[in-house]
Amino acid sequence: MNRIDSRFDALAAAGRKGLIPFITAGDPSDAATVPVMHALVRAGADVIELGVPFSDPMADGPVIQQSSERALLRKVGLRRVLAMVAEFRQQDVATPIVLMGYLNPVEMFGLQRFAKAAVDAGVDGVLLVDCPPEESDPVREALNAEGLALVPLAAPTSTGERLTKLCRSAQGYLYYVSFNGVTGAGNKLDTGDVAQHIRHLRTLSNSRIAVGFGVRDAASAVATGELADAVVIGSALVSTLAQAADTADACARAEAFLSPIRTALG
Repeated sequence: MNRIDSRFDALAAAGRKGLIPFITAGDPSDAATVPVMHALVRAGADVIELGVPFSDPMADGPVIQQSSERALLRKVGLRRVLAMVAEFRQQDVATPIVLMGYLNPVEMFGLQRFAKAAVDAGVDGVLLVDCPPEESDPVREALNAEGLALVPLAAPTSTGERLTKLCRSAQGYLYYVSFNGVTGAGNKLDTGDVAQHIRHLRTLSNSRIAVGFGVRDAASAVATGELADAVVIGSALVSTLAQAADTADACARAEAFLSPIRTALG
């Protein structure tokens, strides 16, 4: 059992909802990334999704696109991201880390080489936005051979055989995208629609379900938490961090942003 499963088991036993913040590695600076990760844990993060900067993040809105662009200008690539995780693990061996990104950097690295390097660094799972279930078997095999979870994405448009395959193959947790569109698009969370979809997902899978897109503050996190096992919050946090003057300010902003959400979730 890896750290993701252990953390969700502990949350379920305590009757608590998971809180999963997303940040882009290398933003607001290379030096700030690992300290901010520790700050998020202090503020109540249960899992951290660490974004791998990519030149064409098609599922992301302007906030995360721009954070990726800034990180790439700082030469933060996949190898540097793995080094950040290894540095984080020097002080924290318990908090699950999921790398979130796109398939191209992983393929360029080499599937087997990446899987081994990721495990050696301390990564627990990988979420690849552009890796459809129909083409995911080679990726899953390479990751699973090293004990890494391949976390799938399901959207409101996922139906039929594709949705069934996504649900049955879910590892770690199933990331449900609450609306059609990109991250940070300003869409208002429709909890009734999300609830209907999650009820259907639970008929197809016993996997834990985390909901992202549209979660931006304590109120939306609580509304989502009533439906799912965990909530993912990204663009609003990334936007807050982008205003940081230095590493200390970034850490303070991370804690100030996440703490009220953790409190509201219980």
